[in-house]
Amino acid sequence: MGELSGLPNIGAALEAQLAQAGITDADGLRAEGSRGAWLRIRARDPSACYMRLCALEGALRGVRWHRLDEGTKRALKDFYLAHKGK
Repeated sequence: MGELSGLPNIGAALEAQLAQAGITDADGLRAEGSRGAWLRIRARDPSACYMRLCALEGALRGVRWHRLDEGTKRALKDFYLAHKGK
């Protein structure tokens, strides 16, 4: 496991997906943002889900994804719904 797995919500599988998407450290994840990182993962894995998007946002904020506030979750859900079929 690398640096990313030290962040909340990032296990070995998600860290590997991020690496395949060209994101190998926390600075890269911050630069890409949760939405950009999720889109990169989604381009390689069509099963990328809403919870994975929330996990990425939580990792950036340093919290477990289920602790994100409702407004953030709603915005992420809207983004997910707008992009899931593309």
